[in-house]
Amino acid sequence: MIYPVLQLIRWQNLLFLALLVGVMQQWVAVPVIGAYGFHDPLAWWQTLLLMSAVVLIAAGGYVINDYFDVKIDRINRPERLVVTQSVTKEQAMRLFQVTTLVGVLAGLGLSLSLRDWTMATVFVMVPGVLWFYSSSYKRQFLLGNIIIALCAAVVPVLIAMADVSALRLRYPVVMDYLPISRDLFAWLGGFAAFAGLTTLIRELIKDLQDQMGDRELECHTLPIVIGETWTRVVATVLILLLAAAIVVVYARFLPSAESASAARSFFLALFVPVLGELFLLWRSRIPSDYRDAQRLMKIIMLIGTLMSFFVRDFL
Repeated sequence: MIYPVLQLIRWQNLLFLALLVGVMQQWVAVPVIGAYGFHDPLAWWQTLLLMSAVVLIAAGGYVINDYFDVKIDRINRPERLVVTQSVTKEQAMRLFQVTTLVGVLAGLGLSLSLRDWTMATVFVMVPGVLWFYSSSYKRQFLLGNIIIALCAAVVPVLIAMADVSALRLRYPVVMDYLPISRDLFAWLGGFAAFAGLTTLIRELIKDLQDQMGDRELECHTLPIVIGETWTRVVATVLILLLAAAIVVVYARFLPSAESASAARSFFLALFVPVLGELFLLWRSRIPSDYRDAQRLMKIIMLIGTLMSFFVRDFL
């Protein structure tokens, strides 16, 4: 029973989300704040609450997605079907309710401790958005793809919101004239844009992979509406946009990096797979080919996250 549940909540993705929150806080937010002479404004338990809220709400999102996708998954990925085979629909719904409730409570606890009601609103709204995405939005033209991309992008933004709120509680006067908030949202916003763009690309590739089941249930995903070739063209434009952004960041920040050679190696390790993604995208013909392209995009997302290690050198 434990392994099917781990499959259902996508434990590998949840580990990546936990890593993302920890890395963004320690390698991006803390150095930016430290440049102004301040220490990490979040207590360890506040960071833990943030990480728990993000991971548990995401887990609930994965569960409710599989709950509504039983018919599609029977066609697209029968070997990975968990709901109705290893876990009943009733058990899946209870798991969704528990993980989502605990995640929202963790988010509200963090928001209350920081007196940030905007953040509290985000933690309440996201589970609702994920519910409607799974039940309806994902079958609509582009809407589902954009929603998931925005949900991925909101994670670094939540980290910035938490740090700014904590700083305002500790140093209310100082925060009025120092541009810490601007710098935090600029740096973490850059990683948010990266997360959103790579997630959108991956979602389009996933739609290409799942065409058979989506057509059977009359979904209106991009490949079904405009065709496979044009969907590849759209994904190609986004991949080229990603590659251009990497080049711009490389040219803007590398000259000032203290560890330039290491940073150059990381940029290369990020740029080459992005070009490889183009090759896999246009070479793909069957679902397993698109699955390989999805896996490479996950690697790109991981490498991009680890680029945060060099933020301290760029400040």
